Amino acid sequence: MNHQPFEGWLLDDKYLNAAEKRELDTHLRVCTHCTALVETGLALRSAQVVTPAADFTLRFQQRLAAQKIAERRHRLWGLIVLIISGVGLLGWLAAPYIYAFLSSPVEWLTASIGYFLFVFTSLQAFSEILRVLARMAPNFIPPYAWMVMLSALAGLGLIWVVSIWRFSRKPQGVTV
Repeated sequence: MNHQPFEGWLLDDKYLNAAEKRELDTHLRVCTHCTALVETGLALRSAQVVTPAADFTLRFQQRLAAQKIAERRHRLWGLIVLIISGVGLLGWLAAPYIYAFLSSPVEWLTASIGYFLFVFTSLQAFSEILRVLARMAPNFIPPYAWMVMLSALAGLGLIWVVSIWRFSRKPQGVTV
């Protein structure tokens, strides 16, 4: 059953003209959901407002300030643990290089040159493999398969663009 615009009228306490009142009365005769909403609204309006205890706002503000201090303390400890574990991991990973550097600069220099040569030759070999595969792939893959793969990549690109757009746009509505 469609409850619109009746729920809006009931929840907003909107002033209704005669035609809207008749339409609402007709709907309330058959709809238990909206009838319950009316009864709940009447019960809430007839409830007595209790005055808060003395110094309620002061106690609330003190509790809120204590909660903010505790939250800051938790964040600070989390940051300290993160920094210490990051420095420890970095030290563990860098310890062999630091040891090699401090023990003998010549050994460190030869090790670093060897490492850079290894990386350079590995990149050259990998690029040669990619060139060979790029020359061979068109012969093995039929044209319709290329169309399917390019369509899938275009779809993924579109999904990526839409997700970036959704996360980067400014929210609308009430801002606090």
